[in-house]
Amino acid sequence: MELITDGSTVRLTGDFDVRSTWEARIAIYSLLEQYDEVVVDLSGVTTADVTALKVLAAATRRSAVQGQRVTLRGCGPAVRRLLHLSRLMRLVEVERAAASA
Repeated sequence: MELITDGSTVRLTGDFDVRSTWEARIAIYSLLEQYDEVVVDLSGVTTADVTALKVLAAATRRSAVQGQRVTLRGCGPAVRRLLHLSRLMRLVEVERAAASA
C-alpha cells in the first residue's frame, strides 16, 4: 500500500489490508491532531479487508467523540460491499459520489 498525505486528506493506493493498518492508522490520527476534518481517499485501493476497514471505523468513532470528522472518499464497489457485509457502513461516513451530467 502507498499512502500520500495532502493537507487534511490521506490517499491510499494498492492493497489496504492487515499489513498496512498500522501505517494508515498513524497517518489518520496524525492528521486529526492538526485538522478537525480528515478525508481518507480510497479511490486507489484495489483490495481491502475487514481489519483495515475496522481501523477506519475506529478513527471515525474516535473523531466524532472529540468533535471531529473522518470521511471516506472514493469507495469502490468492492469496498462498499465489504462495508455493508461487515456492518461497518453504519459506523463510517462515506462521501457521496458526484452525479454525472
